[in-house]
Amino acid sequence: MMAIFRVDASVQMGSGHFMRCLTLAEAMREREVDTHFVCREHVGNLTGLVVQKGMPVTILPVPARRADSNGNDYASWLGATQAEDVEQTIAAFSGAKPDWLVVDHYGLDIDWERGVRPHAAKILVIDDLASRHHDCDVLLDQNYFPEPEQRYAGLVTPACKLLLGPQYALLRKEFMALRDRLGPRAHTLRRILVFITAGNDRGETLKAMQGIKLFGKALEVDVVVGKENPDKAEILHKCEQLGWEFHCQVDYMPRLIAQADLVIGAGGSSNWERCAVGVPAIVVILAENQAPIAHALGHAGVIYNLGWCRDLQSLDYAQALGAMSQDRLAAMTEKSLALVDAKGAARVADALLAA
Repeated sequence: MMAIFRVDASVQMGSGHFMRCLTLAEAMREREVDTHFVCREHVGNLTGLVVQKGMPVTILPVPARRADSNGNDYASWLGATQAEDVEQTIAAFSGAKPDWLVVDHYGLDIDWERGVRPHAAKILVIDDLASRHHDCDVLLDQNYFPEPEQRYAGLVTPACKLLLGPQYALLRKEFMALRDRLGPRAHTLRRILVFITAGNDRGETLKAMQGIKLFGKALEVDVVVGKENPDKAEILHKCEQLGWEFHCQVDYMPRLIAQADLVIGAGGSSNWERCAVGVPAIVVILAENQAPIAHALGHAGVIYNLGWCRDLQSLDYAQALGAMSQDRLAAMTEKSLALVDAKGAARVADALLAA
C-alpha cells in the first residue's frame, strides 16, 4: 500500500500542516504503508525533516510568486495555479497510483482534487477552515466545535467519511509516552512556558515576557522561539537579564510543554499538544483560522482565550496570569485531558487502512 502526501510549509504558512502530515505518515509507515511526500520549495520549507525520517520527497519548483504578506489570501500560498500544481503533482507520482493521496493545503480545493482524482485510488483531505468544497473520500478536521458535522454540510458528498474532533488530533508519539507517565499537578504557576509560534510572532513573545515580569510570581520561565523570529536577539537578551531559559528551534517541545504549569501560546495544533498532557494555557489569536477554535475552547473552559494579538498589551498577560486560581487550573487540566488522548494519529491511520 502507498500513501502520497501533498503538503507545503513556509515562513508564511507555518509548520502545523507539515508536522501533522509527517506524524500521520509515520503512523502509516508503522502499518507497513509506503509513504512519499510532494512539497513545493517555499522559503522556510521543512522537507529536510522528511529526509531525516527516511521518507522519499519530491520537490516541486520554486514558486513563481511569494505568498500574500497579510496571510489571508490562501490561494497565493500555493505559488502556482491549481492547474499547474495538479500537473506537477501527477508527474511526481511517476506513474504510480497511490492507495491514498493525503492533501493538507489551504490553497487547494475541489478543482485540484478533481484534477488528481483519476490518479489516486482514494483522497484524504485535512482541513480546518470548512470554507470550500471538496471531492474526497475522507475528510479530517481535528478541531473542537460543538456541532462539527454542520460545518461541512454541503461542502462534501454524502459518501465522504468525516473524522471530526480532537480525538483525531495528529500528535507525535512523544505526547502519548509523556501522557502515560503523567503525575499529579500542583495547579500552581511556578513554571511558565512561552511559545507563541515557530515563525513571526508579531511581537507577542516580548509582550508575554513583560506580562510575566509584571505578574512577578513565576519562579521558572522557558521561552521558545523559531529561528525566523525577527525579535530573537532581543528575546535572548531579556531572558539573560531575567535569568530565564531561552530555547531556539528546539526538537524537545513535548518535554517543555509537559513540565510546565501553564503555557502562553497561540492557537492551532499546539492546542492539542497542550491538552494531551493536561497543561493549562493562555491562548492568543494570531490568524483568522485560529479564532473560531480559540473561542470554542475558551467558551468550554479548556483554555483562557486572551483574544486577538493586535488588541493586547503586556498588562493583559499579567492580568490573565493573576486570574489563574488553583481551582481554575485544575479544571482546565481535567477538561484538557478529557478532550485529547494523544492517540489520534493511530486512530486516523487505522481508519484509512480499514476504508
